[in-house]
Amino acid sequence: MAQFTPEAFKKELVNILSYWEKYSPDTENGGFYGRVNYDNKPDAKAAKSVVLTGRILWTFSMAHRVFKSHKYLTLADRAYKQLVKYFFDPEHGGVYWSINADGTPADTKKQIYGNAFAIYGLTEYYRVTNFPPALERAKDLFALIEKHAFDSENGGYREAFAENWLATDDYILSKSPWIKSMNTHLHLVEAYTNLYSVWPDKHLKKQTANMLETILTHIVNGETNRMQLFFDEKWQPKDHIISYGHDIEASWLLLETAEVLHKKKLIKKVKEKSILMAEAASTGLSKDGALNYEYDPETKQTKTERSWWVAAEQMVGFYNAYQLTKQDQFKIKAEKSWDYIVKEVIDKDKGEWFGTVLENGTPVKGDKINFWKCPYHNARACAEMWKRLEREEKS
Repeated sequence: MAQFTPEAFKKELVNILSYWEKYSPDTENGGFYGRVNYDNKPDAKAAKSVVLTGRILWTFSMAHRVFKSHKYLTLADRAYKQLVKYFFDPEHGGVYWSINADGTPADTKKQIYGNAFAIYGLTEYYRVTNFPPALERAKDLFALIEKHAFDSENGGYREAFAENWLATDDYILSKSPWIKSMNTHLHLVEAYTNLYSVWPDKHLKKQTANMLETILTHIVNGETNRMQLFFDEKWQPKDHIISYGHDIEASWLLLETAEVLHKKKLIKKVKEKSILMAEAASTGLSKDGALNYEYDPETKQTKTERSWWVAAEQMVGFYNAYQLTKQDQFKIKAEKSWDYIVKEVIDKDKGEWFGTVLENGTPVKGDKINFWKCPYHNARACAEMWKRLEREEKS
């Protein structure tokens, strides 16, 4: 078994950060590359997504917070400048979904998911810099989302809008008329939680708590304790796919929200649900300790490929369940998750983690950096495990 210690996770966090420090800065156009292939060769013409940019900003800001290293702050500054200079819409507000390599707008739709990761990155950057404009921009995005996307009648948030915040039927992450999604709500509540931690505003607290309750009521199925993925405006579910990675990711992220809000009844409620969600996600585990990607109960088909982000989230989610229950079964699952990552997911030759590994252990030689392949899931997981295990040792 791989070493399951604070030192092991701290070391891997440094390895991940070192990869991104070396290969992600765009030396031709500034900012960060939108794509770097399996051989670590950049595509200087690739478009750049706000999701990737926001996650890079969060990651290097977090890295500076835990390591107090100026080199990480320099990279966070670089990400902040790219986000502010090129992604913010000076006319209509909000952030674009993507820009071209030269910084000109590409996809100008206002995707709430993308705006959420801009908030997430900006608030972490503010946490380590106390730079007022970063917080003001995050607050502006919060106000825009509340103005345009919040559904005051049915609860929750609509998925996407046109550049000028008018209605659109192109949702990118879902299909019209599936106007609400699990994924957007999960990461919007995550962003709001981070914003609240640096700006304890009463309205923000209310909306964050309401969103958490909405997720528990409408998105987490009360019978299966699994996340449903897509919905119409009135929360009628529109598919039945089981996403094991999102189930286990939500099991610890939602608890983090409740704890940051300091609402005792909500914390108790979410703790109970977190354990049930971890148990439900466990059904997707294979003998090697990795979670399959998803399962379709209608076709009985399982997607058995293993994703880097699922591997990262399952480790934290199962360890979180162990901390809540002290049941060894969850600790063993977390340890086996890490063992699988060390053996199969970490690319010991070219660096970083493989984006996808097949069921037989064969890595798919895909991009190391792209619209979605980012340092956020694995860097965060290593930081979380380092922190949690260190606390356990001291207690």
